[in-house]
Amino acid sequence: MIAELGLALLWIAAALACLSLVAGVLYIRTGKDDLAALVRPASVAQGVLTAAAFLLLITLFVRSDMSVELVVRNSHSLKPMLFKVAGAWGNHEGSMLLWLTILGLSGALVAIFEKRLRNDTLIATLAAQAALSLGFFAFLIFSSNPFKRLPIAPPDGQGLNPLLQDPGLAFHPPTLYIGYVGISVAFSFAVGALVTREIGPAFARAMRPWVLGSWIFLTLGITAGSYWAYYELGWGGWWFWDPVENVSLIPWLAGAALLHSVSVTATRNALRAWTVMLAVIAFSMSMVGTFIVRSGLLTSVHSFAVDPERGTFLLALMFIYIGGALTLFAFRAGAVAEGKKFALLSREGSLVINNLLLTTILALVLLGTLYPIVAEAMGEKISVGPPYYNKVAGPLALILCLVMVTGPLLSWRKDDGKKLWSRLPVAVFAAALVLFGLILFGGKVGVLPLLGMTVAGLVGVASLAPLWGRNLRRTPLPTWGMVMAHFGVAVALAGMGAESAFIKERLVAAAPGETVTVADFSVKFAGVKPIAGPNYTAIEGTLVATTPSGASFTLHPAARTFPGLMGGPPTETNEAALLTRPGGQLYVVLGQAVTAPDGSIDRYQLRLWWKPLVWWIWLGGALIAIGATLSLLGRAQLLEIWRARRARKSRERFA
Repeated sequence: MIAELGLALLWIAAALACLSLVAGVLYIRTGKDDLAALVRPASVAQGVLTAAAFLLLITLFVRSDMSVELVVRNSHSLKPMLFKVAGAWGNHEGSMLLWLTILGLSGALVAIFEKRLRNDTLIATLAAQAALSLGFFAFLIFSSNPFKRLPIAPPDGQGLNPLLQDPGLAFHPPTLYIGYVGISVAFSFAVGALVTREIGPAFARAMRPWVLGSWIFLTLGITAGSYWAYYELGWGGWWFWDPVENVSLIPWLAGAALLHSVSVTATRNALRAWTVMLAVIAFSMSMVGTFIVRSGLLTSVHSFAVDPERGTFLLALMFIYIGGALTLFAFRAGAVAEGKKFALLSREGSLVINNLLLTTILALVLLGTLYPIVAEAMGEKISVGPPYYNKVAGPLALILCLVMVTGPLLSWRKDDGKKLWSRLPVAVFAAALVLFGLILFGGKVGVLPLLGMTVAGLVGVASLAPLWGRNLRRTPLPTWGMVMAHFGVAVALAGMGAESAFIKERLVAAAPGETVTVADFSVKFAGVKPIAGPNYTAIEGTLVATTPSGASFTLHPAARTFPGLMGGPPTETNEAALLTRPGGQLYVVLGQAVTAPDGSIDRYQLRLWWKPLVWWIWLGGALIAIGATLSLLGRAQLLEIWRARRARKSRERFA
């Protein structure tokens, strides 16, 4: 009964999306207010009903209802509760319903709270949002029904992919989806503004919180996903340039350009064409990512390997949405003038260069991602890996960081460069110290890591320059947010450079009692023991790492075995052990047993890395997200509202 109710709610929500779209289009054409009055409540009801359907799907997973095909394929009655719940979105159909839920709730929030736009622009925006929802409702109901029943219920399910049975992966997909959907809302705002020709500060101010919010969640999702892959997959890397990793990075790059551009449009009424086009590009990249992940083109731990028919459906949606938006942009080109003029040497000019660099990096990453897929379709097997991305995107990213240093120090409209040259010497001196220190004392360091750490020093000091000479207590939150986000870039860049330049690795076959040296650590292999988890068995190693100061730490890497369910083979995973120190991380993986000639096991393979400052990468990502959050709060004027209420209460107390 729950499955049937969930499917019925999806049908009703789809009908409401259709109502919002039709009523919105007719209102734009006729101007009849009774049509406009239908759009807001329909948008709210659609969001509520879609969310209710998703909660019903979670209920089916919690109850282990094996009459539902999706539950059978992605859950098991013995799974821990967290992974039962996460199983609801750890698959193609459930994740698409989660996507639709966030999309519907976002439309409901716009309908309830958006007061800054003209009514016709708001209705056009909600109609565009309804059009997006309607396409995905059709995709979900007709080709990816999450509530499909089985004719005969099996005794139990197949279980969730063991690699996904991790708390980090329970929260990683929803975080990314919120980011993707926030971009779709920005796209709807852009379409609505194009339809009514209201492309100016009001439209940008309405769009900006959604762009910032989506970019925050994309930053958190990518950072968390990188850390999960780092500690869960056991290969010791934090970014592999996997195609599915790339398609999460591409919308982030477009979003970074969009959030800078929309801020200029909101405050200076400039870069209007950039803002509209970047909203279309960002949404297009999220659609491209959705297509690649769900079309069956790739085999990846991150992807949903589904049939090509679903990929064709998504491809059609992508062409309809993106093609329609670009056609509308072409017809409305006259209304999308650039607004107020500015000199090249100005903050707006630096942001244009920033946007050009970000979109160039985006295009290069997209090319490296799609080219092997296209080549394979034509019968040629080609692999594009880290060397390509490091050579083409790495130098541009460093140039982008240099532009990021100068932009905040320039004035709006036009600048004579005096303020810039007065504040840059300190940052340049810091970068020179880093550069010469690495050359003299760093040993053999690659060119890209050397430049990366040097630029990190420059950005780290220069990012603080906007605070120099200011009353810090009266500094606006958006300024604090900009400073923290740019400083986070410097921290992450320093971590990437240090890890790449100074990493130490040992691969040994050790017997219990032997000691291995890696970097400054002496690591004693104490032995192994079998353990049993909630739904797995494991061989757990015990290692004692000793620092030069004599401090000792115990590490427990493990090799887990998840039983094969429904007649399938068992699955083995590696659980790395991490020791985090101020200077970096010791990373240990327990490998295969080594068999002696007599058949006994006397050694185990151990892989050990010392990764200097590697945790700075994720610290930098967190700082970037926190900085963007401060900017979002400042733009929402929440702090000013809180201060006003506090002042009013104070006056009332002493009145």
